[in-house]
Amino acid sequence: MLPIVAVHERYAESYRECLDAVAREKKYLAQIEALPLGRIAGFLSDSVANDAIQFFALDGERVVGWADIFPSWAHAVSHCGSLGMGVHPNYRRRGLGRRLLTACIEKAWHKGLTRIELEARADNHAAIALYEKLGFKHEALKSKAMRFDGVYFDAVQMRLLHGEA
Repeated sequence: MLPIVAVHERYAESYRECLDAVAREKKYLAQIEALPLGRIAGFLSDSVANDAIQFFALDGERVVGWADIFPSWAHAVSHCGSLGMGVHPNYRRRGLGRRLLTACIEKAWHKGLTRIELEARADNHAAIALYEKLGFKHEALKSKAMRFDGVYFDAVQMRLLHGEA
């Protein structure tokens, strides 16, 4: 079983590669390519310094998946966090997404968040099914929320509340 580990700067290059592979699919993420390595390294450095809710799935020293929940900065919504995640195409359907999400959710509750939010393309049925299995509820459908190469896609908004059954 591949390990799930907390974010660390030493994984910057392989995290960027994994993020880029998922982004270039133009299907699961809003971005279509990863940021330059320097920006990624700075992002990870900040994540480590702030004890971010961010985990990687590793194959050896190579990042093959990630999940993170970043809290909202404004006071009235600081109890909320936004979920982002991705798994390299060659490592899907192995339970990594579930394990990454579970690690993030546990840490989010531990850090005092009480609401986790996400947005996913409405046709990403595998991800939506995983979120539902972990207790996420649908809140809204956003029409034409994403556009890739001139084609529009709807997105679902989902949430998980701490203590909700």
